[in-house]
Amino acid sequence: MTDTSTVSHEIQGQILDTVRKSQDAVVDAIKTWTEAVQSITPAIPTPSLPFTDKLPKPEELVASAYDFAEQLLASQRKFAESVLEVTSSAAAKKTGPPASASKTHSPAK
Repeated sequence: MTDTSTVSHEIQGQILDTVRKSQDAVVDAIKTWTEAVQSITPAIPTPSLPFTDKLPKPEELVASAYDFAEQLLASQRKFAESVLEVTSSAAAKKTGPPASASKTHSPAK
């Protein structure tokens, strides 16, 4: 019989693989579209605006957003694990030992 944890990991792996393939397909489509548009449109002059050199680059914005999301997710995980720890220890104290451990009975013949 297959361990449910193993099955869960296999399903997660398949989902992640599908997401990666979908993302690759989208990037390829955008690349193709961009190349096609660039080949038929004239060059657009870049406007010179004050302080544009002070603005963050798109790559910096993406990195910053994902760094924040990573920290937030780690914090949420720690919170969820703490809640599980507290509630499982409280439940164990309230219920006490398993019923089979508190009863003495002779084995069946």
